[in-house]
Amino acid sequence: MKKRTEKKEKKEKKKLTKNLIRTNISLYLMMAPVLILIIIFCYVPMYGIVIAFQDYFPGNPFIGEGVKWVGLKYFKRFVQSEYFFRLLRNSIVLSLYNLIFGFTAPIAFAILMDQIKALKFKKLVQTASYMPYFISTVVVAGMVISFVDKDGLISNALSVLGLPNQNWRIIPQAFPVIYTVTNVWKGFGFGSILYFSTISSIDQGLYESAKIDGANRWQQVTNITLPGLKRIIMIQLIMAVGSVLSSNTELILLLYNANIYEVSDVIGTYSYRLGIVGGQYSYTAAAGLFMSVIAFTLTFIANKVSNRVTGYGLW
Repeated sequence: MKKRTEKKEKKEKKKLTKNLIRTNISLYLMMAPVLILIIIFCYVPMYGIVIAFQDYFPGNPFIGEGVKWVGLKYFKRFVQSEYFFRLLRNSIVLSLYNLIFGFTAPIAFAILMDQIKALKFKKLVQTASYMPYFISTVVVAGMVISFVDKDGLISNALSVLGLPNQNWRIIPQAFPVIYTVTNVWKGFGFGSILYFSTISSIDQGLYESAKIDGANRWQQVTNITLPGLKRIIMIQLIMAVGSVLSSNTELILLLYNANIYEVSDVIGTYSYRLGIVGGQYSYTAAAGLFMSVIAFTLTFIANKVSNRVTGYGLW
């Protein structure tokens, strides 16, 4: 009897899965190109991390004869390197600045825009805020360099306030500010789209009830809007914590110079100099893998904490 019931359950499950596939075939077909691209460009290249455990030279096979396995040699070399703590410190500092300001700016902007009732003005501001995201990083870096250069727009404006007119790009203390402001300006508008859509899905009846009870706008935001955004905020925060050790390498490469290596050199720029330019592929692969493992650990811990504290998480 048990075997018959188990067979029936299996048949029913197969029928259900077939029905689900048939009814959602159009969605699966839409997802297929994206999944194929993710597999090709994100998962297949992961095979190359084996060179972190080899003494690799371009043209050598990853597996087979002629491969010289060195174990954790390059991991030890990276951790014992004189640049290790500098890279770790710069990556954390720059990412924390971006986490504090770049993470909160889209939330604040979305809430502020929700309070504006003039639709034409609201759409104009929203559209203008999205535009920087679609500007090439190279163009943005060129604009920033010209603005903070000596006699540049920002340098001249700061000189009016009593600060020296100088090339701020070569001042170590100024780089974190330049980097953070550029990142926030470029991404806050596009990053607020997710929060806009979440706010629009909140039941408007809650706001009407709050108004009847005498709640002002601030009270409506703190008691209705923010709780409605809590889930998406926590998910975004978990992902942001996981990327604490990965700064915007492209922007840093375009902005930095030898004068500010002490505050701007991160794992991405270090890997570029030694790996792509210097040809030390195994060493930089080990460095990148080491940082990736730490990032995954941070993501895992943040997700666990979020699940326990708020009940929301990635899994």
